[in-house]
Amino acid sequence: MHVISDLESQFGGIDIYLFDQLLRGRMPRGMRVLDAGCGTGRNLVYFLREGYDVHATDLDAGAIAAVRRLAARLESQLPPANFRIEPVERMTFPDAFADVVLSSAVLHFAADEAQFDAMVREMWRVLKPGGLFFCRLASTIGMEQRMRRIEGRRFRLPDGSDRFLVDESMLVALTRSLGGTLLDPLKTSVVQDQRCMTTWVVRKDLHRYD
Repeated sequence: MHVISDLESQFGGIDIYLFDQLLRGRMPRGMRVLDAGCGTGRNLVYFLREGYDVHATDLDAGAIAAVRRLAARLESQLPPANFRIEPVERMTFPDAFADVVLSSAVLHFAADEAQFDAMVREMWRVLKPGGLFFCRLASTIGMEQRMRRIEGRRFRLPDGSDRFLVDESMLVALTRSLGGTLLDPLKTSVVQDQRCMTTWVVRKDLHRYD
């Protein structure tokens, strides 16, 4: 029980696939990390505790208040202004701001392709050349025949929810058009009778921005 407690205090409710990126040394201490659509900060505990330069946005004022309290509790010494109430598609951070941009369970809430594209392009704008984009989002991959199309890329999932869903060809083409390189093959977890969650990890190419 002590081991579990220690892990919880150190890493919080971190996404297991984000934890994998840490284990592989892709996010060393000292990096500037931006969580775009942070919620209450479940993926930020380790970064705050270990002295990363952490920034975050969310449209929910309550969520940002929770992240600010979390930062204060972990004695991160980061100013409240690092955590901003604003939509992912209209962030106020400057170009090439962050070494790492996180997007965990955010993009599938896009209302349509225009909003999805705006969110992706905005996260890409604030990412430094050579930086890492980590994204987890719902997809049709592995459960194509069980997704019922509503309109465009909005689907009714087996769990009854409506989501904006991507597929493999879309993510591969988008990676190329943005000017990025897949660091890992696309990885999808199929949750029985519910949904499919895909992990999309991209490095922003340097040569496109020299």
